Amino acid sequence: MGWATAPGRPLRLPTGVRFDVLDVPAEAGTGALRHLAAESPVALSGDRMWLLVAAGSTEELPALLDWLEWSAVALDLRALGVGDAMAAPAPPAASRGWGPDGSAQGAAVWLRPPGTGCELEASLPALPAMGRGDSAPDLVRLVDTVAAQCHRVRLRLACAGPPARRRDRPSALSRSSRNQPLAFS
Repeated sequence: MGWATAPGRPLRLPTGVRFDVLDVPAEAGTGALRHLAAESPVALSGDRMWLLVAAGSTEELPALLDWLEWSAVALDLRALGVGDAMAAPAPPAASRGWGPDGSAQGAAVWLRPPGTGCELEASLPALPAMGRGDSAPDLVRLVDTVAAQCHRVRLRLACAGPPARRRDRPSALSRSSRNQPLAFS
């Protein structure tokens, strides 16, 4: 693709140059895909989804989350910008390293690979003020959706918590050890 790479293994792509990355739980990222253009690159690494956004977007993220009233909520949302790097994903057709459940074992893979050439930037979500016209997907809608999806995942996991019924405490509906009628507590 002609992208710059960072030294070391695995091969890493520096962020903040041609793109930034929103790193979210895969479950939350799936809910946000509708706000991306079909050609917007998306990668998956384990249980994390990487949404590529316009370079410079992560610098705007704190103010954008504040404006959208998400800044007071603990979100499992990470941003990779200038000075960061992401592991270079393998092409989606690369089946080596796939586990029996169909997931990539430790390797990042493209769910939506970037197109070839220099048109990458036109497909990345950006703020309208970044001067790219109306053709770029809307970063505000994407961030709002990602934040809402991250919050939903967090709430679902919190509600799933430990089982409500414990073995050392009878349930609301139980039988005594002497085969008594049902007792309600």
